[in-house]
Amino acid sequence: MNQHVDPLIQARDALREHQLIAYPTEAVFGLGCAPYDEVAVRKLLALKQRDISKGLILIAADYSQLLEYVDDNKIGQDVRFKVFSHWPGHITLLLPARADVPRFLKGDHDTIAVRVTAHEPARQLCRALGTALVSTSANLSGEPPLTTAQAVRDAFADDVGWIMEGDVGPAAAPSKIINPLNNEVIRG
Repeated sequence: MNQHVDPLIQARDALREHQLIAYPTEAVFGLGCAPYDEVAVRKLLALKQRDISKGLILIAADYSQLLEYVDDNKIGQDVRFKVFSHWPGHITLLLPARADVPRFLKGDHDTIAVRVTAHEPARQLCRALGTALVSTSANLSGEPPLTTAQAVRDAFADDVGWIMEGDVGPAAAPSKIINPLNNEVIRG
């Protein structure tokens, strides 16, 4: 890559070319892509050896970046308070998915996993790109998540089009996943 080009322009170009990107999150490096890019999402699922039925997490700089995926009208005021009390933060929530959200994002669910990230580099990336990002831990299924840009380069070589330099946050594990509609803890 050209070292004289702004890294965010490189990230934007990688997304336009249906490539995967990697970036630090609260606890691990994330692998991601543009949520609306089925070609890239399918590359990510294949690379991670992840079944499409499980669905994926979207991270965002703020809630407004999630509104094209979340059916906000199905979130009652009682639940809305719980949702916003977790963000920005290291908590992923299962919220009602809009009817037009494709299966390659939500899997076999009527909810979508979303998070307004608290990790400032990831928030800045979403802000600069003007979009939420698909975000899954940078690792092969069953392997431990990677925590450095160099580890991502070593593990995924040519499979990732752009890697953001930076440190992961202080969290000890990937985000907790909660369904605030029924208070079920899915992970964590």
